[in-house]
Amino acid sequence: MKKSLFIIVLSLIYFASSPAHAVLKVDITRGQMNPMPIALDNFTGDAVGSEIVSVVSADLERSGLFRPIDQNAFIQRNVGVEATPRFADWRKINAQAVVTGSITPAAGGKVTVAFRLWDVLSEKQFAGKTFSTDPANWRRVAHMVSDEIYSRLTGEGAYFDSRIVYVAEEDRGARKVRSHRLAMMDQDGANQVYLSDGMDMVLSPRFSPTQQKIIYMGYHGRIPAVYLYDIESGRETLIGNFKGMSFAPRFSPDGQKAVMSVSEDGNIEVYELDLNSRTATRLTRHPGIDTSPSYSPDGSKIVFNSDRGGPQQLYIMNRDGSGVKRISFGKGRYGTPVWSPRGDYIAFTKQTGGSFHIGVMRPDGSGERLLTESYFDEAPTWSPNGRVLVFTRKDKGSRGREGVSRLFSVDLTGYNERVVKTSGEASDPAWSPLLSK
Repeated sequence: MKKSLFIIVLSLIYFASSPAHAVLKVDITRGQMNPMPIALDNFTGDAVGSEIVSVVSADLERSGLFRPIDQNAFIQRNVGVEATPRFADWRKINAQAVVTGSITPAAGGKVTVAFRLWDVLSEKQFAGKTFSTDPANWRRVAHMVSDEIYSRLTGEGAYFDSRIVYVAEEDRGARKVRSHRLAMMDQDGANQVYLSDGMDMVLSPRFSPTQQKIIYMGYHGRIPAVYLYDIESGRETLIGNFKGMSFAPRFSPDGQKAVMSVSEDGNIEVYELDLNSRTATRLTRHPGIDTSPSYSPDGSKIVFNSDRGGPQQLYIMNRDGSGVKRISFGKGRYGTPVWSPRGDYIAFTKQTGGSFHIGVMRPDGSGERLLTESYFDEAPTWSPNGRVLVFTRKDKGSRGREGVSRLFSVDLTGYNERVVKTSGEASDPAWSPLLSK
């Protein structure tokens, strides 16, 4: 998103340093097998400094690539941003990297948060940055610090300063009616808020790549339809004027159009809708069921799933609907494809052998890998850097009770699977673009 709900002025000032070259580096291909030991010293100058470090530590640990060292093991403490660490003390506790920082008052009631990332082996600074912000925004600053550390040590794009929208599920009232309402939170589960009241069912929410808007399917009338929700105003708008049900929407990379499935005359086809003119263009024409479309990052192609060849499989077509080509050929049923923001992989749900999986394959169908397996996994969504997936997992339940639906994450290696914290049951996640982009 180009605009965020919390405004932070980013000061692009790096401390003078002679960075280590090709010394401090994380192997991103091995997941959590060999996480880097990293020491995060409390930021000096304000009590919130320890809270910032706590969030940064949790971000890095959750990635599976870092092992934050317990502060009880520290020999040197409260280094601050001006001093140079005593590297021998940090080597004694096997730290490969050290993060130090400080918080100082700034004009207009703001604060300046500064940090430095040190390579213990070379005894040189690897990165440093300052952020000027309102004190209430300390949590966002923490995620931005995490992103800087992660990006410098892995060479990958950032993803911690982002949000996840999802469907919050709960049984409400004496009759235990299942409600589904829009909810949004930071990627680490903090700051959870509800965007709808649950009186009408909502499904498959997706963030706009360019605006503070969410697109989703809502049961607000007799026929389910696609709606736009403005995060800043709370205004909801019906889009499209289809005679039948419209569902499974997703924004184009430029945010100007949306692709979705429409059920008309007993058939389900893929349509593209111009969000400015509200002009709809039919992209598929086949008696099979064509659904769950997703754009490539450059907007030139669309992946979708269809049963036109028998069991449900994945297909790719040009943006105008031409050149349809099947890309999945494995046993089982494939669904809910979504293109990585990097363009290198397509994630999907696969049902085979009595289990559900989250998997990835290249856009040409090669290199298929299954990352998860459970009773019911579905609806993957990519992190902004294309390294992590969040998805829905539902357990089997027992004694006639329906299973619990939760969100999980897994990295591209398949080794680092984690529960994503939500306030209750959750499904249909979608990851936002990077907020500080």
